[in-house]
Amino acid sequence: MTAAATENLHPAARGLDLLEDVAILGHILDGQIAALSAIPPALADIARAASLMAETIRGGGTLIYAGAGSSALMAVADGLELHGTFGIAPDRIRLLMAGGLPRDARMPGETEDDATAGARDAAGIGAGDLVIAVAASGRTPYPIAVAEAARARGAKVVAIANNPGAPLFDKADVAIALATPAEIVAGSTRMGAGTAQKAALNMISTLAGIRLGQVHDGRMVGLVADNAKLKVRAAGVVADIAGVAPDAAAKALAAAKGAVKPAILIARGADAAQATALLHAHNGILRAALAQWEASSRTPSGEKSQQLGD
Repeated sequence: MTAAATENLHPAARGLDLLEDVAILGHILDGQIAALSAIPPALADIARAASLMAETIRGGGTLIYAGAGSSALMAVADGLELHGTFGIAPDRIRLLMAGGLPRDARMPGETEDDATAGARDAAGIGAGDLVIAVAASGRTPYPIAVAEAARARGAKVVAIANNPGAPLFDKADVAIALATPAEIVAGSTRMGAGTAQKAALNMISTLAGIRLGQVHDGRMVGLVADNAKLKVRAAGVVADIAGVAPDAAAKALAAAKGAVKPAILIARGADAAQATALLHAHNGILRAALAQWEASSRTPSGEKSQQLGD
């Protein structure tokens, strides 16, 4: 079997341990920066993956992140952020990691070879769902098994790997090849490969969030404030977009039970039911809902209820 490119020795690696600390850190940083050069050639595939993610959420499907080792940690980190950043319900997200999610600092390596566990963990995945399978080598049995089982059940699969021609790509509807250079510590793919994976995952989920209407002028309008930090952030977003004072923004946010998008419409004069109806009519796109509300506000009051029901 030909060795994976992610196992190659970096040209600067020989004698690395003889260098001064700052020089070593410079090589490590150079490796991280170089890894990001793998992203631009993959932009079209990243965009396709984001479209599949948005379609899955819009269609009522589930997002499944699958991987092993450090690649799984990159995937899990992205999945865990989707609710807080974009308001995607946690029950629409599954996190599959070889050996299960860690409870402490031990992450056994042998579980990544367990294809049987991968097929078993894929139970319940079906048509309308999307699997995002991540593996630096692209050969890891666990995520390959998850992807294969999911594809057989009608789910879509996005594969992310750092070796061109990886077997994982054979199971994918969208293959994202991140051809990162050799690691400064050979085979330590938590470094450059992991950096490129994290960037690609961030880009997929953020573009999907934008297309789902969860971002408005760079603001997180899909979030639901459920702690002190988020309440302050959310009130600032409402005040900024609605053009109201902070106290009015806070009242609107309370009326919307912490949900930013309806709070913005409430701050502009809608009641809670009208805000909900407007957002539903426009598939959650705040800009369109605001435009209709502002247009209806300029008409005689007797016509408003009819316009909002259009």
